[in-house]
Amino acid sequence: MRCGWLILMLGWLGSVGAEAATLTLTVEPRWRGAELAAAGPVRNAAGQELEVTRLAGLVAGVMLHRADGATIRLDGQTGGFDAGSGRVSMPWSGVPEGDYVGLEFEVGLPDALNRSDPGRWAAGHALNPLVNGLHWSWQGGYVFLALEGRWREGAGERRGFSYHLATDARRMPVRFRADFTVAGPTEIRLAFDLGRVLGDLRLGADDASESTHSAAGDELAVRLAAAVSRAWFWLEVRPQRAAATPAVAAAAASAGGTPVAFKVPAGFPVPDLPADNALTEEGIALGRALFDDPRLSGNGTQSCASCHAPARAFGDGTAVSTGSTGAKGTRNAMPLFNLAWHPAYGWDGARRRIREQAWAAIEHPAEMNAARGDVVAALAGDAATAARFEAAFGAGGVTAERVGLALEQYLLTLVAADSKFDRALRGEAELTAEERRGFELFATESDPARGRRGADCFHCHGGALFTDFGYRDNGLGGTETDAGRATVTAAARDRGAFKTPSLRNVALSGPYMHDGRFATLEAVIAHYDHGVRRTENLDPNLAKHPAGGLGLDAADRAALVAFLHALTDLAPGPARAGL
Repeated sequence: MRCGWLILMLGWLGSVGAEAATLTLTVEPRWRGAELAAAGPVRNAAGQELEVTRLAGLVAGVMLHRADGATIRLDGQTGGFDAGSGRVSMPWSGVPEGDYVGLEFEVGLPDALNRSDPGRWAAGHALNPLVNGLHWSWQGGYVFLALEGRWREGAGERRGFSYHLATDARRMPVRFRADFTVAGPTEIRLAFDLGRVLGDLRLGADDASESTHSAAGDELAVRLAAAVSRAWFWLEVRPQRAAATPAVAAAAASAGGTPVAFKVPAGFPVPDLPADNALTEEGIALGRALFDDPRLSGNGTQSCASCHAPARAFGDGTAVSTGSTGAKGTRNAMPLFNLAWHPAYGWDGARRRIREQAWAAIEHPAEMNAARGDVVAALAGDAATAARFEAAFGAGGVTAERVGLALEQYLLTLVAADSKFDRALRGEAELTAEERRGFELFATESDPARGRRGADCFHCHGGALFTDFGYRDNGLGGTETDAGRATVTAAARDRGAFKTPSLRNVALSGPYMHDGRFATLEAVIAHYDHGVRRTENLDPNLAKHPAGGLGLDAADRAALVAFLHALTDLAPGPARAGL
Protein backbone atom coordinates (compact mmCIF):
# COMPACT_ATOMS: atom_id res chain seq x y z
CA MET A 1 0.00 0.00 0.00
CA ARG A 2 2.80 2.43 0.87
CA CYS A 3 4.58 1.66 -2.40
CA GLY A 4 1.42 2.36 -4.40
CA TRP A 5 0.87 5.62 -2.53
CA LEU A 6 4.48 6.64 -3.22
CA ILE A 7 4.10 5.96 -6.93
CA LEU A 8 0.95 8.10 -7.06
CA MET A 9 2.71 10.91 -5.23
CA LEU A 10 5.72 10.75 -7.52
CA GLY A 11 3.44 10.86 -10.53
CA TRP A 12 1.71 13.93 -9.15
CA LEU A 13 5.00 15.62 -8.30
CA GLY A 14 6.31 14.86 -11.76
CA SER A 15 3.36 16.69 -13.25
CA VAL A 16 3.89 19.85 -11.20
CA GLY A 17 5.27 22.56 -13.44
CA ALA A 18 4.44 20.67 -16.62
CA GLU A 19 2.28 22.31 -19.23
CA ALA A 20 -1.40 21.43 -18.81
CA ALA A 21 -3.65 20.73 -21.74
CA THR A 22 -7.26 19.90 -22.50
CA LEU A 23 -8.04 16.29 -23.33
CA THR A 24 -11.30 15.68 -25.19
CA LEU A 25 -12.94 12.26 -25.35
CA THR A 26 -15.21 11.96 -28.39
CA VAL A 27 -17.82 9.20 -28.48
CA GLU A 28 -18.75 7.69 -31.85
CA PRO A 29 -21.72 5.27 -31.85
CA ARG A 30 -21.12 2.11 -33.89
CA TRP A 31 -22.93 -1.13 -34.70
CA ARG A 32 -20.69 -4.15 -35.16
CA GLY A 33 -17.84 -1.84 -36.14
CA ALA A 34 -19.78 0.21 -38.71
CA GLU A 35 -20.97 3.75 -38.08
CA LEU A 36 -24.45 3.84 -36.62
CA ALA A 37 -26.64 5.89 -38.94
CA ALA A 38 -28.64 8.59 -37.21
CA ALA A 39 -31.99 7.10 -38.14
CA GLY A 40 -31.23 3.83 -39.89
CA PRO A 41 -32.39 0.45 -38.54
CA VAL A 42 -29.98 -2.38 -37.74
CA ARG A 43 -30.51 -6.08 -37.03
CA ASN A 44 -29.55 -8.09 -33.99
CA ALA A 45 -28.52 -11.75 -33.92
CA ALA A 46 -32.18 -12.78 -33.64
CA GLY A 47 -32.99 -10.98 -36.89
CA GLN A 48 -35.02 -8.28 -35.17
CA GLU A 49 -34.92 -4.79 -36.66
CA LEU A 50 -33.76 -2.12 -34.20
CA GLU A 51 -33.66 1.67 -34.34
CA VAL A 52 -31.77 3.46 -31.59
CA THR A 53 -33.41 6.80 -30.79
CA ARG A 54 -31.48 7.77 -27.65
CA LEU A 55 -27.94 7.17 -26.46
CA ALA A 56 -26.92 9.43 -23.60
CA GLY A 57 -24.60 8.99 -20.64
CA LEU A 58 -22.42 10.53 -17.96
CA VAL A 59 -18.70 9.93 -17.51
CA ALA A 60 -16.41 10.51 -14.51
CA GLY A 61 -13.31 9.09 -12.83
CA VAL A 62 -10.93 9.70 -15.74
CA MET A 63 -7.41 8.44 -15.06
CA LEU A 64 -4.33 8.47 -17.29
CA HIS A 65 -1.45 6.05 -16.72
CA ARG A 66 2.25 6.54 -17.42
CA ALA A 67 4.88 3.93 -18.18
CA ASP A 68 6.58 4.50 -14.80
CA GLY A 69 3.39 3.53 -12.96
CA ALA A 70 2.30 7.06 -12.15
CA THR A 71 -1.40 7.85 -12.45
CA ILE A 72 -2.96 11.21 -13.27
CA ARG A 73 -6.46 11.43 -11.80
CA LEU A 74 -8.92 14.01 -13.10
CA ASP A 75 -11.21 13.85 -10.08
CA GLY A 76 -13.99 16.39 -9.72
CA GLN A 77 -14.56 16.66 -13.45
CA THR A 78 -17.46 15.09 -15.32
CA GLY A 79 -18.56 14.78 -18.91
CA GLY A 80 -21.72 13.85 -20.72
CA PHE A 81 -22.65 12.69 -24.19
CA ASP A 82 -25.92 12.59 -26.11
CA ALA A 83 -25.72 11.19 -29.61
CA GLY A 84 -29.18 12.38 -30.55
CA SER A 85 -28.28 16.03 -30.01
CA GLY A 86 -24.79 15.68 -31.49
CA ARG A 87 -23.15 16.39 -28.12
CA VAL A 88 -20.50 13.68 -28.24
CA SER A 89 -17.29 15.47 -27.14
CA MET A 90 -16.30 15.62 -23.46
CA PRO A 91 -13.41 17.92 -22.48
CA TRP A 92 -11.16 17.41 -19.42
CA SER A 93 -8.86 20.23 -18.37
CA GLY A 94 -5.56 20.35 -16.50
CA VAL A 95 -4.03 17.27 -18.15
CA PRO A 96 -0.20 17.33 -17.91
CA GLU A 97 1.44 17.06 -21.30
CA GLY A 98 3.52 13.96 -21.91
CA ASP A 99 3.44 10.30 -22.88
CA TYR A 100 0.88 7.85 -21.52
CA VAL A 101 0.24 4.13 -21.78
CA GLY A 102 -3.32 3.81 -20.55
CA LEU A 103 -6.68 5.49 -20.03
CA GLU A 104 -9.66 4.56 -17.91
CA PHE A 105 -12.95 6.08 -16.85
CA GLU A 106 -16.39 5.12 -15.60
CA VAL A 107 -19.77 5.50 -17.24
CA GLY A 108 -21.44 6.68 -14.07
CA LEU A 109 -20.78 9.00 -11.16
CA PRO A 110 -19.20 8.63 -7.72
CA ASP A 111 -21.75 8.72 -4.93
CA ALA A 112 -20.94 12.29 -3.82
CA LEU A 113 -21.75 13.64 -7.27
CA ASN A 114 -24.61 11.26 -7.94
CA ARG A 115 -26.45 12.37 -4.82
CA SER A 116 -25.59 16.05 -5.13
CA ASP A 117 -28.24 18.76 -5.44
CA PRO A 118 -28.98 19.06 -9.19
CA GLY A 119 -29.69 22.75 -8.67
CA ARG A 120 -26.08 23.49 -7.73
CA TRP A 121 -24.67 23.08 -11.24
CA ALA A 122 -24.20 26.12 -13.45
CA ALA A 123 -25.87 26.50 -16.83
CA GLY A 124 -23.97 24.40 -19.33
CA HIS A 125 -22.41 22.07 -16.75
CA ALA A 126 -22.55 18.37 -17.62
CA LEU A 127 -24.52 17.62 -14.42
CA ASN A 128 -27.11 20.35 -14.96
CA PRO A 129 -30.35 18.41 -15.68
CA LEU A 130 -31.18 20.81 -18.51
CA VAL A 131 -27.95 19.73 -20.22
CA ASN A 132 -27.98 15.97 -19.68
CA GLY A 133 -31.67 15.11 -19.23
CA LEU A 134 -30.56 12.22 -17.01
CA HIS A 135 -31.45 13.27 -13.49
CA TRP A 136 -33.44 10.53 -11.76
CA SER A 137 -36.25 12.87 -10.75
CA TRP A 138 -37.43 12.96 -7.11
CA GLN A 139 -35.79 9.64 -6.28
CA GLY A 140 -32.43 11.42 -6.43
CA GLY A 141 -29.34 10.57 -8.41
CA TYR A 142 -28.73 10.30 -12.14
CA VAL A 143 -29.28 7.75 -14.84
CA PHE A 144 -25.74 6.81 -15.89
CA LEU A 145 -26.67 5.53 -19.33
CA ALA A 146 -29.96 5.85 -21.23
CA LEU A 147 -30.46 3.65 -24.26
CA GLU A 148 -33.85 3.77 -25.96
CA GLY A 149 -35.33 2.87 -29.30
CA ARG A 150 -37.86 0.92 -31.30
CA TRP A 151 -37.82 -2.61 -32.67
CA ARG A 152 -39.88 -5.02 -34.68
CA GLU A 153 -39.80 -8.67 -35.57
CA GLY A 154 -40.54 -9.53 -39.19
CA ALA A 155 -43.59 -7.65 -40.42
CA GLY A 156 -44.92 -7.14 -36.88
CA GLU A 157 -45.76 -3.81 -35.29
CA ARG A 158 -43.03 -1.57 -33.97
CA ARG A 159 -42.49 -1.75 -30.24
CA GLY A 160 -40.17 0.10 -27.90
CA PHE A 161 -37.25 -0.57 -25.57
CA SER A 162 -36.01 1.59 -22.74
CA TYR A 163 -32.85 0.74 -20.80
CA HIS A 164 -31.78 3.06 -17.98
CA LEU A 165 -28.68 1.99 -16.07
CA ALA A 166 -28.10 3.67 -12.72
CA THR A 167 -27.27 3.27 -9.00
CA ASP A 168 -23.86 2.64 -7.43
CA ALA A 169 -23.89 -1.01 -8.46
CA ARG A 170 -24.18 -0.08 -12.12
CA ARG A 171 -21.11 2.14 -12.52
CA MET A 172 -19.47 0.79 -15.67
CA PRO A 173 -15.65 0.84 -15.81
CA VAL A 174 -13.90 1.26 -19.18
CA ARG A 175 -10.14 0.62 -19.51
CA PHE A 176 -7.70 0.96 -22.39
CA ARG A 177 -4.08 -0.09 -22.75
CA ALA A 178 -2.83 2.33 -25.41
CA ASP A 179 0.25 4.45 -26.05
CA PHE A 180 -0.57 8.09 -26.68
CA THR A 181 0.84 11.55 -26.19
CA VAL A 182 -0.86 14.67 -24.87
CA ALA A 183 0.80 17.71 -26.44
CA GLY A 184 -1.45 20.73 -26.41
CA PRO A 185 -5.20 20.29 -26.88
CA THR A 186 -5.68 16.60 -27.69
CA GLU A 187 -8.64 14.50 -28.80
CA ILE A 188 -9.13 10.77 -28.28
CA ARG A 189 -11.81 9.21 -30.47
CA LEU A 190 -13.59 6.25 -28.91
CA ALA A 191 -16.16 3.96 -30.51
CA PHE A 192 -19.14 2.84 -28.46
CA ASP A 193 -20.36 -0.27 -30.23
CA LEU A 194 -24.05 -0.78 -29.52
CA GLY A 195 -23.90 -4.09 -31.32
CA ARG A 196 -21.95 -5.37 -28.30
CA VAL A 197 -24.78 -4.22 -26.00
CA LEU A 198 -27.92 -5.00 -27.98
CA GLY A 199 -26.74 -7.35 -30.71
CA ASP A 200 -27.24 -10.60 -28.76
CA LEU A 201 -30.31 -9.48 -26.82
CA ARG A 202 -33.64 -10.90 -27.95
CA LEU A 203 -36.30 -8.28 -27.34
CA GLY A 204 -39.79 -9.31 -26.31
CA ALA A 205 -38.56 -12.37 -24.42
CA ASP A 206 -40.07 -13.52 -21.15
CA ASP A 207 -37.32 -11.87 -19.08
CA ALA A 208 -38.87 -8.40 -19.62
CA SER A 209 -36.12 -7.56 -22.08
CA GLU A 210 -37.78 -4.39 -23.34
CA SER A 211 -37.15 -2.36 -20.21
CA THR A 212 -34.89 -2.00 -17.21
CA HIS A 213 -34.48 0.71 -14.61
CA SER A 214 -31.77 -0.90 -12.50
CA ALA A 215 -34.01 -1.97 -9.64
CA ALA A 216 -32.62 -4.42 -7.12
CA GLY A 217 -32.61 -7.97 -8.48
CA ASP A 218 -32.91 -6.90 -12.10
CA GLU A 219 -30.60 -9.32 -13.88
CA LEU A 220 -31.05 -7.58 -17.23
CA ALA A 221 -29.45 -4.43 -15.80
CA VAL A 222 -26.48 -6.52 -14.64
CA ARG A 223 -26.02 -8.04 -18.09
CA LEU A 224 -26.38 -4.73 -19.91
CA ALA A 225 -23.92 -2.93 -17.61
CA ALA A 226 -21.31 -5.61 -18.17
CA ALA A 227 -21.85 -5.37 -21.92
CA VAL A 228 -21.45 -1.58 -21.83
CA SER A 229 -18.02 -1.90 -20.22
CA ARG A 230 -16.92 -4.19 -23.07
CA ALA A 231 -18.44 -2.08 -25.86
CA TRP A 232 -15.78 0.65 -26.06
CA PHE A 233 -12.97 0.64 -28.63
CA TRP A 234 -10.01 2.91 -29.20
CA LEU A 235 -10.03 4.63 -32.59
CA GLU A 236 -7.30 7.27 -32.61
CA VAL A 237 -5.62 10.14 -30.81
CA ARG A 238 -5.05 13.40 -32.63
CA PRO A 239 -4.49 17.11 -32.00
CA GLN A 240 -7.70 18.84 -31.00
CA ARG A 241 -9.14 20.94 -33.74
CA ALA A 242 -9.64 24.52 -32.66
CA ALA A 243 -13.31 25.40 -32.15
CA ALA A 244 -14.70 28.71 -33.24
CA THR A 245 -15.11 31.12 -30.34
CA PRO A 246 -18.77 32.12 -30.09
CA ALA A 247 -19.52 35.81 -30.24
CA VAL A 248 -20.65 37.29 -26.95
CA ALA A 249 -23.51 39.70 -27.35
CA ALA A 250 -23.37 43.00 -25.54
CA ALA A 251 -25.81 43.51 -22.67
CA ALA A 252 -28.95 45.25 -23.88
CA ALA A 253 -30.01 46.85 -20.60
CA SER A 254 -29.16 50.50 -20.19
CA ALA A 255 -26.86 51.84 -17.53
CA GLY A 256 -29.89 53.60 -16.05
CA GLY A 257 -31.91 50.42 -15.60
CA THR A 258 -32.37 48.99 -12.12
CA PRO A 259 -31.05 45.41 -12.12
CA VAL A 260 -33.31 42.58 -10.98
CA ALA A 261 -31.87 39.26 -9.85
CA PHE A 262 -33.48 36.13 -11.23
CA LYS A 263 -34.21 33.84 -8.29
CA VAL A 264 -33.97 30.12 -9.04
CA PRO A 265 -36.50 28.20 -6.92
CA ALA A 266 -35.15 25.49 -4.63
CA GLY A 267 -34.77 22.22 -6.48
CA PHE A 268 -34.83 23.80 -9.94
CA PRO A 269 -31.83 23.60 -12.27
CA VAL A 270 -29.93 26.78 -13.08
CA PRO A 271 -31.28 28.20 -16.37
CA ASP A 272 -29.21 29.61 -19.21
CA LEU A 273 -30.52 33.17 -19.20
CA PRO A 274 -29.95 35.41 -22.24
CA ALA A 275 -26.61 37.16 -21.81
CA ASP A 276 -27.70 40.13 -23.92
CA ASN A 277 -30.91 40.97 -22.04
CA ALA A 278 -30.27 41.45 -18.33
CA LEU A 279 -33.42 41.89 -16.27
CA THR A 280 -34.23 45.39 -15.04
CA GLU A 281 -37.25 46.79 -13.25
CA GLU A 282 -37.91 49.15 -16.13
CA GLY A 283 -37.58 46.46 -18.80
CA ILE A 284 -39.88 44.04 -16.96
CA ALA A 285 -42.51 46.72 -16.36
CA LEU A 286 -42.39 47.75 -20.00
CA GLY A 287 -42.74 44.15 -21.13
CA ARG A 288 -45.73 43.64 -18.86
CA ALA A 289 -47.41 46.73 -20.32
CA LEU A 290 -46.70 45.57 -23.89
CA PHE A 291 -48.10 42.11 -23.07
CA ASP A 292 -51.47 43.79 -22.36
CA ASP A 293 -51.24 46.31 -25.23
CA PRO A 294 -53.65 45.75 -28.20
CA ARG A 295 -51.47 47.98 -30.38
CA LEU A 296 -49.31 44.91 -30.96
CA SER A 297 -52.08 43.49 -33.19
CA GLY A 298 -52.76 44.60 -36.74
CA ASN A 299 -56.22 46.02 -36.05
CA GLY A 300 -55.68 47.10 -32.46
CA THR A 301 -58.17 44.60 -30.99
CA GLN A 302 -55.98 41.91 -29.45
CA SER A 303 -53.08 41.78 -27.01
CA CYS A 304 -50.80 38.89 -26.02
CA ALA A 305 -52.94 38.52 -22.88
CA SER A 306 -56.00 37.81 -25.03
CA CYS A 307 -54.72 34.27 -25.59
CA HIS A 308 -52.54 33.99 -22.47
CA ALA A 309 -54.60 34.78 -19.37
CA PRO A 310 -52.98 34.49 -15.90
CA ALA A 311 -56.01 32.66 -14.48
CA ARG A 312 -55.47 29.90 -17.07
CA ALA A 313 -51.73 29.58 -16.46
CA PHE A 314 -51.29 32.04 -19.33
CA GLY A 315 -53.27 29.90 -21.76
CA ASP A 316 -56.73 30.69 -23.19
CA GLY A 317 -58.92 27.68 -22.39
CA THR A 318 -59.79 26.91 -26.00
CA ALA A 319 -58.67 24.07 -28.25
CA VAL A 320 -57.17 26.51 -30.75
CA SER A 321 -57.08 30.27 -30.46
CA THR A 322 -58.94 32.87 -32.49
CA GLY A 323 -56.73 35.59 -33.95
CA SER A 324 -57.36 39.33 -34.22
CA THR A 325 -59.09 38.93 -37.60
CA GLY A 326 -61.30 36.06 -36.45
CA ALA A 327 -59.09 33.42 -38.08
CA LYS A 328 -58.66 30.15 -36.21
CA GLY A 329 -55.21 28.79 -35.48
CA THR A 330 -54.21 25.15 -35.82
CA ARG A 331 -52.47 24.61 -32.48
CA ASN A 332 -53.33 25.07 -28.85
CA ALA A 333 -51.96 28.19 -27.13
CA MET A 334 -49.20 26.93 -24.84
CA PRO A 335 -49.19 28.22 -21.25
CA LEU A 336 -46.49 30.75 -20.48
CA PHE A 337 -44.52 30.03 -17.32
CA ASN A 338 -41.03 28.79 -16.47
CA LEU A 339 -39.93 29.91 -19.92
CA ALA A 340 -36.45 30.68 -18.57
CA TRP A 341 -35.73 26.93 -18.60
CA HIS A 342 -36.98 26.15 -22.12
CA PRO A 343 -34.34 25.46 -24.78
CA ALA A 344 -36.78 26.38 -27.57
CA TYR A 345 -40.35 27.61 -27.95
CA GLY A 346 -43.60 26.56 -29.56
CA TRP A 347 -44.98 23.06 -30.04
CA ASP A 348 -42.32 22.36 -32.68
CA GLY A 349 -39.39 24.26 -31.13
CA ALA A 350 -39.04 26.51 -34.16
CA ARG A 351 -37.78 29.50 -32.14
CA ARG A 352 -34.77 29.48 -29.86
CA ARG A 353 -35.46 32.73 -27.99
CA ILE A 354 -38.54 34.19 -26.34
CA ARG A 355 -38.19 37.42 -28.28
CA GLU A 356 -38.39 35.49 -31.55
CA GLN A 357 -41.45 33.55 -30.43
CA ALA A 358 -43.15 36.78 -29.35
CA TRP A 359 -42.67 38.38 -32.76
CA ALA A 360 -43.78 35.17 -34.49
CA ALA A 361 -47.16 35.48 -32.72
CA ILE A 362 -47.44 39.20 -33.41
CA GLU A 363 -46.80 38.73 -37.14
CA HIS A 364 -48.68 35.48 -37.75
CA PRO A 365 -51.76 36.14 -39.94
CA ALA A 366 -53.92 33.76 -37.86
CA GLU A 367 -52.79 35.34 -34.60
CA MET A 368 -52.14 39.06 -34.12
CA ASN A 369 -51.58 39.75 -37.82
CA ALA A 370 -49.38 42.85 -37.42
CA ALA A 371 -46.42 44.28 -39.32
CA ARG A 372 -43.32 45.22 -37.35
CA GLY A 373 -43.11 48.68 -38.80
CA ASP A 374 -46.73 49.45 -37.92
CA VAL A 375 -46.31 48.23 -34.35
CA VAL A 376 -43.16 50.29 -33.85
CA ALA A 377 -44.79 53.39 -35.32
CA ALA A 378 -47.86 53.06 -33.11
CA LEU A 379 -45.76 52.73 -29.96
CA ALA A 380 -43.28 55.45 -30.93
CA GLY A 381 -46.14 57.86 -31.57
CA ASP A 382 -47.12 57.69 -27.90
CA ALA A 383 -44.80 59.98 -25.94
CA ALA A 384 -45.36 58.16 -22.64
CA THR A 385 -44.61 54.77 -24.18
CA ALA A 386 -41.54 56.12 -25.96
CA ALA A 387 -40.28 57.47 -22.64
CA ARG A 388 -40.66 54.03 -21.08
CA PHE A 389 -38.48 52.54 -23.82
CA GLU A 390 -35.83 55.19 -23.11
CA ALA A 391 -35.97 54.41 -19.39
CA ALA A 392 -35.60 50.69 -20.02
CA PHE A 393 -32.98 50.68 -22.77
CA GLY A 394 -31.51 54.16 -23.01
CA ALA A 395 -31.32 56.39 -26.05
CA GLY A 396 -32.48 54.90 -29.31
CA GLY A 397 -36.23 55.07 -29.06
CA VAL A 398 -38.71 52.37 -29.92
CA THR A 399 -37.40 49.56 -32.13
CA ALA A 400 -38.69 46.12 -33.06
CA GLU A 401 -35.71 44.57 -31.28
CA ARG A 402 -36.53 46.41 -28.05
CA VAL A 403 -40.16 45.33 -28.20
CA GLY A 404 -38.95 41.73 -28.28
CA LEU A 405 -36.44 42.30 -25.50
CA ALA A 406 -39.02 43.90 -23.19
CA LEU A 407 -41.53 41.10 -23.74
CA GLU A 408 -38.75 38.58 -23.11
CA GLN A 409 -37.82 40.22 -19.81
CA TYR A 410 -41.39 40.11 -18.55
CA LEU A 411 -42.02 36.54 -19.69
CA LEU A 412 -38.81 35.34 -18.04
CA THR A 413 -40.24 36.41 -14.67
CA LEU A 414 -43.31 34.16 -14.89
CA VAL A 415 -42.25 31.33 -12.61
CA ALA A 416 -44.44 28.51 -11.31
CA ALA A 417 -42.84 26.81 -8.29
CA ASP A 418 -45.27 27.05 -5.38
CA SER A 419 -47.92 24.35 -5.72
CA LYS A 420 -49.31 22.15 -2.97
CA PHE A 421 -46.83 19.50 -4.13
CA ASP A 422 -43.91 21.93 -3.68
CA ARG A 423 -45.10 22.85 -0.23
CA ALA A 424 -45.44 19.19 0.69
CA LEU A 425 -41.84 18.63 -0.37
CA ARG A 426 -40.84 21.50 1.93
CA GLY A 427 -42.87 20.10 4.82
CA GLU A 428 -45.36 22.99 4.70
CA ALA A 429 -48.37 20.96 3.52
CA GLU A 430 -49.50 17.36 3.36
CA LEU A 431 -50.81 15.52 0.33
CA THR A 432 -53.99 13.51 0.74
CA ALA A 433 -53.82 9.72 0.54
CA GLU A 434 -55.27 9.91 -2.98
CA GLU A 435 -52.72 12.53 -4.07
CA ARG A 436 -49.90 10.42 -2.64
CA ARG A 437 -51.19 7.40 -4.53
CA GLY A 438 -51.30 9.49 -7.70
CA PHE A 439 -47.70 10.58 -7.20
CA GLU A 440 -46.66 6.98 -6.62
CA LEU A 441 -48.29 5.95 -9.90
CA PHE A 442 -46.83 8.99 -11.67
CA ALA A 443 -43.28 8.10 -10.62
CA THR A 444 -43.51 4.31 -11.05
CA GLU A 445 -42.42 2.36 -14.10
CA SER A 446 -45.03 0.25 -15.85
CA ASP A 447 -43.30 -3.13 -15.90
CA PRO A 448 -45.91 -5.83 -15.38
CA ALA A 449 -43.43 -8.63 -16.14
CA ARG A 450 -41.57 -7.66 -12.95
CA GLY A 451 -44.69 -6.92 -10.93
CA ARG A 452 -44.55 -3.11 -11.19
CA ARG A 453 -47.71 -1.38 -12.36
CA GLY A 454 -47.37 2.38 -12.58
CA ALA A 455 -48.46 5.16 -14.90
CA ASP A 456 -44.91 5.72 -16.20
CA CYS A 457 -45.38 9.52 -16.44
CA PHE A 458 -41.96 10.44 -15.07
CA HIS A 459 -40.00 9.46 -18.18
CA CYS A 460 -41.21 12.56 -19.99
CA HIS A 461 -42.58 14.69 -17.14
CA GLY A 462 -40.08 14.05 -14.35
CA GLY A 463 -38.12 16.54 -12.28
CA ALA A 464 -38.91 19.93 -10.81
CA LEU A 465 -40.09 21.32 -14.15
CA PHE A 466 -42.36 18.33 -14.89
CA THR A 467 -41.03 18.15 -18.45
CA ASP A 468 -37.79 17.28 -20.19
CA PHE A 469 -38.62 19.59 -23.14
CA GLY A 470 -38.26 16.69 -25.57
CA TYR A 471 -40.21 16.22 -28.80
CA ARG A 472 -42.25 13.04 -28.99
CA ASP A 473 -44.89 11.22 -30.94
CA ASN A 474 -47.31 10.27 -28.16
CA GLY A 475 -49.62 8.12 -30.24
CA LEU A 476 -52.22 10.70 -31.30
CA GLY A 477 -51.93 10.23 -35.05
CA GLY A 478 -52.99 13.00 -37.42
CA THR A 479 -49.58 13.64 -39.00
CA GLU A 480 -51.30 14.18 -42.33
CA THR A 481 -52.51 17.57 -41.07
CA ASP A 482 -49.64 18.57 -38.75
CA ALA A 483 -46.17 17.06 -39.06
CA GLY A 484 -45.01 18.58 -35.75
CA ARG A 485 -41.28 18.83 -35.18
CA ALA A 486 -40.65 17.64 -38.74
CA THR A 487 -41.85 21.02 -40.01
CA VAL A 488 -38.64 22.40 -38.48
CA THR A 489 -36.15 19.56 -39.00
CA ALA A 490 -37.60 17.97 -42.17
CA ALA A 491 -36.59 14.62 -40.62
CA ALA A 492 -38.95 11.69 -41.12
CA ARG A 493 -38.25 10.48 -37.56
CA ASP A 494 -39.69 13.77 -36.19
CA ARG A 495 -43.00 13.51 -38.00
CA GLY A 496 -45.78 13.62 -35.44
CA ALA A 497 -43.46 14.68 -32.59
CA PHE A 498 -44.47 17.64 -30.44
CA LYS A 499 -42.89 19.32 -27.46
CA THR A 500 -43.54 17.74 -24.07
CA PRO A 501 -45.40 20.40 -22.05
CA SER A 502 -44.93 20.95 -18.34
CA LEU A 503 -47.57 19.45 -16.08
CA ARG A 504 -47.32 22.31 -13.63
CA ASN A 505 -50.66 24.16 -13.58
CA VAL A 506 -52.04 21.48 -15.87
CA ALA A 507 -55.45 21.62 -14.16
CA LEU A 508 -55.72 25.22 -15.38
CA SER A 509 -54.23 24.92 -18.86
CA GLY A 510 -56.67 22.70 -20.76
CA PRO A 511 -57.78 21.73 -23.36
CA TYR A 512 -54.83 19.41 -23.89
CA MET A 513 -52.41 18.25 -26.59
CA HIS A 514 -51.04 20.35 -29.45
CA ASP A 515 -54.49 20.54 -31.06
CA GLY A 516 -56.55 20.75 -27.89
CA ARG A 517 -58.39 17.51 -28.63
CA PHE A 518 -58.87 16.46 -25.00
CA ALA A 519 -61.08 18.66 -22.85
CA THR A 520 -60.30 17.08 -19.47
CA LEU A 521 -57.46 15.49 -17.56
CA GLU A 522 -59.55 12.35 -17.32
CA ALA A 523 -59.53 12.12 -21.13
CA VAL A 524 -55.76 12.62 -21.21
CA ILE A 525 -55.17 9.82 -18.71
CA ALA A 526 -57.54 7.55 -20.62
CA HIS A 527 -55.46 8.15 -23.75
CA TYR A 528 -52.22 7.13 -22.06
CA ASP A 529 -53.87 4.22 -20.27
CA HIS A 530 -55.51 2.55 -23.27
CA GLY A 531 -55.81 4.95 -26.21
CA VAL A 532 -52.25 5.27 -27.55
CA ARG A 533 -52.05 4.50 -31.28
CA ARG A 534 -49.10 2.45 -32.53
CA THR A 535 -47.80 5.17 -34.82
CA GLU A 536 -44.59 4.75 -36.82
CA ASN A 537 -42.59 7.16 -34.64
CA LEU A 538 -44.23 6.36 -31.30
CA ASP A 539 -41.93 7.26 -28.43
CA PRO A 540 -40.12 4.15 -27.10
CA ASN A 541 -41.32 4.74 -23.55
CA LEU A 542 -44.89 4.39 -24.81
CA ALA A 543 -44.18 1.78 -27.47
CA LYS A 544 -42.77 -0.62 -24.85
CA HIS A 545 -46.15 -0.87 -23.15
CA PRO A 546 -48.42 -3.84 -23.94
CA ALA A 547 -50.89 -3.40 -26.81
CA GLY A 548 -53.75 -3.31 -24.31
CA GLY A 549 -52.23 -0.35 -22.47
CA LEU A 550 -51.36 0.26 -18.83
CA GLY A 551 -54.46 -1.32 -17.34
CA LEU A 552 -55.04 1.27 -14.61
CA ASP A 553 -58.31 0.91 -12.76
CA ALA A 554 -60.77 3.75 -12.12
CA ALA A 555 -59.39 4.47 -8.66
CA ASP A 556 -55.82 4.77 -9.96
CA ARG A 557 -56.90 7.06 -12.78
CA ALA A 558 -58.73 9.26 -10.28
CA ALA A 559 -55.64 9.33 -8.06
CA LEU A 560 -53.55 10.58 -10.97
CA VAL A 561 -56.03 13.39 -11.59
CA ALA A 562 -55.90 14.31 -7.89
CA PHE A 563 -52.11 14.47 -7.98
CA LEU A 564 -52.11 16.60 -11.13
CA HIS A 565 -54.42 19.09 -9.39
CA ALA A 566 -51.82 19.30 -6.60
CA LEU A 567 -49.41 20.79 -9.18
CA THR A 568 -51.46 24.00 -9.42
CA ASP A 569 -49.67 27.08 -8.13
CA LEU A 570 -51.38 28.52 -5.09
CA ALA A 571 -50.95 32.11 -6.28
CA PRO A 572 -53.55 33.54 -8.74
CA GLY A 573 -51.06 32.99 -11.55
CA PRO A 574 -47.38 32.07 -11.82
CA ALA A 575 -45.33 34.30 -9.57
CA ARG A 576 -42.94 36.89 -10.96
CA ALA A 577 -39.39 35.90 -10.02
CA GLY A 578 -37.34 38.52 -8.27
CA LEU A 579 -40.13 41.04 -7.82
